[in-house]
Amino acid sequence: MRAEPVPAEPVPAEPVPAEPVPPGPPAEDVLAGITDEAAADLPGQLAALAELGWSAIELRTIDHRPVAELSDREFGEVAKALSDSGVRAVCLASRIGGFTRPITAPFEDDLAELDTLLARCDALGTPFIRIMSYPNDGLGERRWRDRVITRVATLVELAEAAGVVLVHENCAGWAGGGADRALELLAEAPGLRLLFDTGNGVPHGYDAYALLERIAPHVVHVHVKDAVGDRFVPPGQGAARVADCVALLRAHGYRGAWSLEPHVSLRPGVSGAPDAAAFVAAGRAVEGLLR
Repeated sequence: MRAEPVPAEPVPAEPVPAEPVPPGPPAEDVLAGITDEAAADLPGQLAALAELGWSAIELRTIDHRPVAELSDREFGEVAKALSDSGVRAVCLASRIGGFTRPITAPFEDDLAELDTLLARCDALGTPFIRIMSYPNDGLGERRWRDRVITRVATLVELAEAAGVVLVHENCAGWAGGGADRALELLAEAPGLRLLFDTGNGVPHGYDAYALLERIAPHVVHVHVKDAVGDRFVPPGQGAARVADCVALLRAHGYRGAWSLEPHVSLRPGVSGAPDAAAFVAAGRAVEGLLR
Protein backbone atom coordinates (compact mmCIF):
# COMPACT_ATOMS: atom_id res chain seq x y z
CA MET A 1 0.00 0.00 0.00
CA ARG A 2 1.29 3.48 -0.84
CA ALA A 3 2.31 5.55 2.18
CA GLU A 4 0.12 8.53 2.94
CA PRO A 5 1.94 11.89 2.78
CA VAL A 6 2.85 13.58 6.01
CA PRO A 7 0.42 16.47 6.59
CA ALA A 8 1.94 19.87 6.02
CA GLU A 9 2.39 22.09 9.04
CA PRO A 10 3.58 25.65 9.64
CA VAL A 11 7.31 25.83 10.26
CA PRO A 12 8.43 28.43 12.82
CA ALA A 13 11.75 30.20 12.65
CA GLU A 14 12.90 27.90 15.44
CA PRO A 15 11.68 24.32 15.94
CA VAL A 16 9.00 23.94 18.57
CA PRO A 17 10.51 21.87 21.41
CA ALA A 18 9.01 18.41 21.59
CA GLU A 19 8.09 16.79 24.87
CA PRO A 20 10.76 14.21 25.74
CA VAL A 21 9.63 10.63 25.45
CA PRO A 22 11.41 7.61 26.85
CA PRO A 23 13.54 5.70 24.34
CA GLY A 24 11.87 2.66 22.85
CA PRO A 25 13.39 -0.77 23.32
CA PRO A 26 15.80 -1.99 20.65
CA ALA A 27 13.11 -4.27 19.22
CA GLU A 28 11.25 -1.16 18.02
CA ASP A 29 14.18 0.13 16.00
CA VAL A 30 14.06 -0.28 12.24
CA LEU A 31 17.58 -0.92 11.00
CA ALA A 32 18.20 -0.43 7.30
CA GLY A 33 21.19 -0.02 5.04
CA ILE A 34 22.33 1.66 1.86
CA THR A 35 23.66 -1.69 0.81
CA ASP A 36 25.49 -0.76 -2.38
CA GLU A 37 28.35 -0.07 0.04
CA ALA A 38 28.33 -3.80 0.85
CA ALA A 39 28.00 -5.14 -2.72
CA ALA A 40 27.25 -3.82 -6.17
CA ASP A 41 24.80 -6.58 -7.09
CA LEU A 42 21.45 -7.09 -5.37
CA PRO A 43 22.11 -10.67 -4.20
CA GLY A 44 25.24 -9.44 -2.43
CA GLN A 45 23.35 -6.52 -0.90
CA LEU A 46 20.62 -8.81 0.38
CA ALA A 47 23.22 -11.24 1.73
CA ALA A 48 24.76 -8.46 3.84
CA LEU A 49 21.34 -7.58 5.24
CA ALA A 50 20.65 -11.24 5.96
CA GLU A 51 23.95 -11.58 7.84
CA LEU A 52 22.92 -8.64 10.01
CA GLY A 53 19.41 -10.01 10.41
CA TRP A 54 17.89 -6.77 9.07
CA SER A 55 14.83 -6.61 6.85
CA ALA A 56 14.91 -3.03 5.51
CA ILE A 57 16.92 -1.43 2.73
CA GLU A 58 17.53 2.03 1.31
CA LEU A 59 17.98 1.58 -2.42
CA ARG A 60 20.51 3.75 -4.24
CA THR A 61 22.26 1.72 -6.96
CA ILE A 62 22.14 -1.81 -8.34
CA ASP A 63 25.21 -2.94 -10.29
CA HIS A 64 26.49 0.65 -10.07
CA ARG A 65 23.32 2.00 -11.73
CA PRO A 66 20.93 4.37 -9.96
CA VAL A 67 17.50 2.93 -9.26
CA ALA A 68 15.88 5.42 -11.65
CA GLU A 69 18.07 4.18 -14.52
CA LEU A 70 17.00 0.54 -14.26
CA SER A 71 14.65 -0.62 -16.98
CA ASP A 72 11.13 -1.57 -15.98
CA ARG A 73 12.06 -5.23 -16.39
CA GLU A 74 15.17 -4.85 -14.24
CA PHE A 75 13.28 -2.96 -11.58
CA GLY A 76 10.57 -5.63 -11.58
CA GLU A 77 13.26 -8.21 -10.82
CA VAL A 78 14.53 -6.05 -7.96
CA ALA A 79 11.04 -5.68 -6.51
CA LYS A 80 10.47 -9.43 -6.70
CA ALA A 81 13.80 -10.21 -5.06
CA LEU A 82 13.01 -7.84 -2.19
CA SER A 83 9.57 -9.37 -1.73
CA ASP A 84 10.93 -12.92 -1.86
CA SER A 85 13.54 -12.01 0.77
CA GLY A 86 11.05 -10.29 3.07
CA VAL A 87 12.92 -6.99 2.74
CA ARG A 88 11.14 -3.64 2.46
CA ALA A 89 12.53 -0.45 0.98
CA VAL A 90 12.27 2.44 3.46
CA CYS A 91 13.69 5.10 1.12
CA LEU A 92 14.96 5.59 -2.43
CA ALA A 93 18.16 7.67 -2.58
CA SER A 94 17.91 9.94 -5.62
CA ARG A 95 20.44 12.18 -7.35
CA ILE A 96 18.01 15.12 -7.27
CA GLY A 97 19.79 18.27 -6.15
CA GLY A 98 22.97 16.32 -5.40
CA PHE A 99 26.64 16.66 -6.26
CA THR A 100 26.12 15.88 -9.95
CA ARG A 101 23.08 18.18 -10.26
CA PRO A 102 24.12 21.77 -9.48
CA ILE A 103 21.57 24.56 -9.62
CA THR A 104 22.44 25.27 -13.27
CA ALA A 105 21.75 21.68 -14.39
CA PRO A 106 18.56 21.11 -16.41
CA PHE A 107 15.58 20.84 -14.08
CA GLU A 108 14.04 18.41 -16.57
CA ASP A 109 16.54 15.78 -15.39
CA ASP A 110 15.19 16.00 -11.84
CA LEU A 111 11.58 15.97 -12.98
CA ALA A 112 12.19 12.86 -15.06
CA GLU A 113 13.99 11.07 -12.22
CA LEU A 114 11.26 11.99 -9.76
CA ASP A 115 8.56 10.70 -12.10
CA THR A 116 10.31 7.33 -12.36
CA LEU A 117 11.00 7.08 -8.63
CA LEU A 118 7.43 7.96 -7.66
CA ALA A 119 6.18 5.00 -9.69
CA ARG A 120 8.80 2.80 -8.05
CA CYS A 121 7.87 4.00 -4.58
CA ASP A 122 4.30 3.02 -5.38
CA ALA A 123 5.37 -0.45 -6.49
CA LEU A 124 7.49 -1.01 -3.38
CA GLY A 125 5.33 0.79 -0.81
CA THR A 126 8.25 3.13 -0.10
CA PRO A 127 7.33 6.38 1.70
CA PHE A 128 10.44 8.53 1.14
CA ILE A 129 12.73 9.82 -1.61
CA ARG A 130 16.02 11.44 -0.56
CA ILE A 131 16.96 14.73 -2.21
CA MET A 132 19.52 17.50 -1.68
CA SER A 133 19.34 21.21 -2.44
CA TYR A 134 21.58 21.92 -5.42
CA PRO A 135 25.22 23.00 -5.11
CA ASN A 136 25.83 26.45 -6.50
CA ASP A 137 27.43 26.95 -9.89
CA GLY A 138 28.33 30.60 -10.18
CA LEU A 139 24.99 32.19 -9.29
CA GLY A 140 24.65 35.07 -6.85
CA GLU A 141 23.49 34.11 -3.38
CA ARG A 142 19.92 35.41 -3.75
CA ARG A 143 19.44 33.95 -7.21
CA TRP A 144 20.76 30.57 -6.00
CA ARG A 145 18.41 30.60 -3.01
CA ASP A 146 15.36 31.56 -5.07
CA ARG A 147 15.99 28.96 -7.74
CA VAL A 148 16.52 26.22 -5.12
CA ILE A 149 13.26 27.06 -3.38
CA THR A 150 11.32 27.15 -6.66
CA ARG A 151 12.65 23.78 -7.73
CA VAL A 152 12.21 22.05 -4.37
CA ALA A 153 8.68 23.41 -3.90
CA THR A 154 7.71 22.08 -7.34
CA LEU A 155 9.19 18.66 -6.62
CA VAL A 156 7.49 18.46 -3.23
CA GLU A 157 4.08 19.23 -4.74
CA LEU A 158 4.52 16.49 -7.34
CA ALA A 159 5.60 13.99 -4.69
CA GLU A 160 2.73 14.90 -2.36
CA ALA A 161 0.23 14.31 -5.17
CA ALA A 162 1.65 10.78 -5.49
CA GLY A 163 1.57 10.11 -1.74
CA VAL A 164 5.37 10.25 -1.30
CA VAL A 165 7.41 12.49 1.01
CA LEU A 166 10.65 14.09 -0.16
CA VAL A 167 13.32 14.17 2.55
CA HIS A 168 16.15 16.68 2.35
CA GLU A 169 19.59 15.56 3.55
CA ASN A 170 22.08 17.79 5.34
CA CYS A 171 24.61 17.35 2.56
CA ALA A 172 25.12 19.02 -0.82
CA GLY A 173 23.36 22.24 -1.68
CA TRP A 174 21.97 25.51 -0.42
CA ALA A 175 20.35 24.14 2.75
CA GLY A 176 22.88 21.37 3.30
CA GLY A 177 24.68 22.44 6.46
CA GLY A 178 22.73 25.24 8.12
CA ALA A 179 19.65 25.15 10.33
CA ASP A 180 18.43 28.59 9.22
CA ARG A 181 18.38 27.55 5.57
CA ALA A 182 16.89 24.12 6.29
CA LEU A 183 14.04 25.70 8.26
CA GLU A 184 13.51 28.34 5.56
CA LEU A 185 13.30 25.61 2.94
CA LEU A 186 10.71 23.80 5.06
CA ALA A 187 8.70 26.99 5.38
CA GLU A 188 8.73 27.54 1.61
CA ALA A 189 7.96 23.90 0.79
CA PRO A 190 5.80 22.76 3.72
CA GLY A 191 5.41 19.15 2.55
CA LEU A 192 9.17 18.64 2.70
CA ARG A 193 10.71 16.79 5.63
CA LEU A 194 14.31 16.29 6.74
CA LEU A 195 16.79 13.46 6.55
CA PHE A 196 19.54 13.82 9.15
CA ASP A 197 22.94 12.25 8.46
CA THR A 198 24.93 11.92 11.68
CA GLY A 199 28.34 11.97 10.01
CA ASN A 200 28.15 14.66 7.34
CA GLY A 201 29.13 17.53 9.60
CA VAL A 202 32.63 16.30 10.45
CA PRO A 203 34.15 16.20 6.93
CA HIS A 204 32.13 19.23 5.80
CA GLY A 205 33.24 21.36 8.75
CA TYR A 206 30.06 22.04 10.72
CA ASP A 207 28.59 20.82 14.02
CA ALA A 208 25.91 18.33 13.02
CA TYR A 209 24.74 17.85 16.60
CA ALA A 210 24.12 21.60 16.94
CA LEU A 211 22.21 21.46 13.65
CA LEU A 212 20.13 18.55 14.93
CA GLU A 213 19.21 20.46 18.10
CA ARG A 214 17.30 22.91 15.90
CA ILE A 215 15.83 20.60 13.27
CA ALA A 216 15.07 17.41 15.24
CA PRO A 217 11.25 17.79 15.25
CA HIS A 218 11.28 17.74 11.43
CA VAL A 219 13.51 14.67 10.97
CA VAL A 220 11.70 11.61 9.59
CA HIS A 221 14.66 9.57 8.29
CA VAL A 222 18.25 9.10 9.50
CA HIS A 223 21.55 8.06 7.93
CA VAL A 224 24.14 6.71 10.34
CA LYS A 225 27.85 7.25 9.78
CA ASP A 226 30.81 8.61 11.74
CA ALA A 227 34.08 10.33 10.87
CA VAL A 228 37.36 11.71 12.12
CA GLY A 229 38.49 14.62 9.97
CA ASP A 230 37.94 13.53 6.38
CA ARG A 231 38.20 9.81 7.25
CA PHE A 232 35.07 7.75 7.90
CA VAL A 233 35.08 5.23 10.74
CA PRO A 234 32.58 2.74 12.21
CA PRO A 235 29.69 4.49 13.97
CA GLY A 236 30.58 5.43 17.53
CA GLN A 237 34.33 5.58 16.89
CA GLY A 238 34.56 9.10 15.50
CA ALA A 239 33.80 12.73 16.30
CA ALA A 240 30.19 12.89 15.09
CA ARG A 241 28.61 12.26 18.51
CA VAL A 242 26.43 9.54 17.02
CA ALA A 243 25.21 8.24 20.38
CA ASP A 244 24.25 11.78 21.43
CA CYS A 245 22.39 12.25 18.14
CA VAL A 246 20.47 9.02 18.74
CA ALA A 247 19.52 10.15 22.24
CA LEU A 248 18.40 13.57 21.02
CA LEU A 249 16.30 12.11 18.21
CA ARG A 250 14.64 9.68 20.62
CA ALA A 251 13.94 12.54 23.02
CA HIS A 252 12.00 14.19 20.18
CA GLY A 253 10.02 11.01 19.58
CA TYR A 254 11.87 9.75 16.50
CA ARG A 255 10.61 6.30 15.44
CA GLY A 256 11.85 6.15 11.85
CA ALA A 257 14.53 3.95 10.32
CA TRP A 258 18.24 4.09 11.16
CA SER A 259 19.81 3.65 7.73
CA LEU A 260 23.48 2.68 7.69
CA GLU A 261 25.65 4.54 5.15
CA PRO A 262 29.08 3.95 6.69
CA HIS A 263 31.48 5.08 3.92
CA VAL A 264 34.16 3.01 5.68
CA SER A 265 35.10 1.25 2.44
CA LEU A 266 33.18 3.08 -0.29
CA ARG A 267 32.43 6.74 -0.81
CA PRO A 268 30.25 6.88 -3.94
CA GLY A 269 31.83 8.99 -6.63
CA VAL A 270 34.97 9.50 -4.56
CA SER A 271 36.90 6.32 -3.71
CA GLY A 272 36.79 2.72 -2.59
CA ALA A 273 34.84 -0.39 -3.47
CA PRO A 274 31.95 -2.23 -1.83
CA ASP A 275 33.05 -4.33 1.16
CA ALA A 276 30.49 -6.60 2.78
CA ALA A 277 32.65 -7.39 5.82
CA ALA A 278 33.23 -3.71 6.56
CA PHE A 279 29.54 -2.95 6.06
CA VAL A 280 28.46 -5.73 8.42
CA ALA A 281 31.00 -4.62 11.05
CA ALA A 282 29.61 -1.07 10.84
CA GLY A 283 26.12 -2.53 11.19
CA ARG A 284 27.10 -4.30 14.39
CA ALA A 285 28.43 -0.99 15.68
CA VAL A 286 25.08 0.65 14.96
CA GLU A 287 23.26 -2.11 16.83
CA GLY A 288 25.48 -1.46 19.83
CA LEU A 289 24.81 2.28 19.75
CA LEU A 290 21.05 1.78 19.56
CA ARG A 291 21.12 -0.57 22.55
